[in-house]
Amino acid sequence: MKLATFSAGGQQRLGAIVADDSVTIDLARAEQALARREKRKAHAFFGDMLSLLEAGNKGLSAAKKAAKAAEAKLGKPDGKTSFALSRVRLRAPVPNPRKVFCLAGNYQDHIEEGGSAKLAIQDKETPRVFMKPPTTTVIGPGDKILIPPVANSIDWEGELAVVIGRKCKGVKAKDALKYVAGYTVMNDVSERALRIKKRTDSRPRDEWFDWLNGKWLDTFAPQGPWLVTRDDIPDPQVLDISTYINGERKQHNNTGQMLYPVDKIVEYISAIITLEPGDLISTGTISGVGATTGTFMKPGDRVQVEISQIGVLKNGVAASKK
Repeated sequence: MKLATFSAGGQQRLGAIVADDSVTIDLARAEQALARREKRKAHAFFGDMLSLLEAGNKGLSAAKKAAKAAEAKLGKPDGKTSFALSRVRLRAPVPNPRKVFCLAGNYQDHIEEGGSAKLAIQDKETPRVFMKPPTTTVIGPGDKILIPPVANSIDWEGELAVVIGRKCKGVKAKDALKYVAGYTVMNDVSERALRIKKRTDSRPRDEWFDWLNGKWLDTFAPQGPWLVTRDDIPDPQVLDISTYINGERKQHNNTGQMLYPVDKIVEYISAIITLEPGDLISTGTISGVGATTGTFMKPGDRVQVEISQIGVLKNGVAASKK
């Protein structure tokens, strides 16, 4: 099942994508119609994606049932319960995640293109996890990636993102996927040469924080176009990832090449911090980033990240005044 957050008629809604990705069903309205037919009270968790995810398997099962019932009666989209996808605005699938985690160096080819002669043994021992501010970095399909005045070298990083579906702490890898709601596409946009103020010198620690702070800029976590539930992607390690800049493919690899697969990532992070429904984990990028060739995004560029079995995330790039 494909779940989306979308805007129509001035309202933000929760939807299911059907009819070969051409129609979105308003799940709240579909549930109300189904509840009337079944003479029961409608479920109250279809207001937004977080509410649905917090309802756990019960919520996802109810969403699938409501979407299937609405699709069975689907003729021409009526603009009330069903909408042509071309007539709505898709938002980030989880527009208000509590936490956004990212991995640095989770593919050998990306580590080595960054200047390492070859993979070090430590690269395989523990993942490198950092966070992005969720309320200011997350944007959706069609939204602009903004380049502020402090930015110099804005890079793309196409990645598979994991959406947590159940609260968990200290889970083992063998059980980890049970806590995943589904998957989406993310672009871990990165500023490679952030300079806020001049320094007399840059120590290794200073350069590391420059790198980290360069991940935090507004709009630097585009996501979408929707969330594909785990039952439709039972194995997240078989997906192809490609990134295109102005139609030219810059990145291409497969999630089977991850140094730390999804189950190991969830195990590692949940040992540190409690994961909650709606938390996002972006699993690291592949080779082909702009820093390798000194080619970076600029205003007017069009960026696409495509992952098989999920879809295509499209964003434009624009300058920001501040």
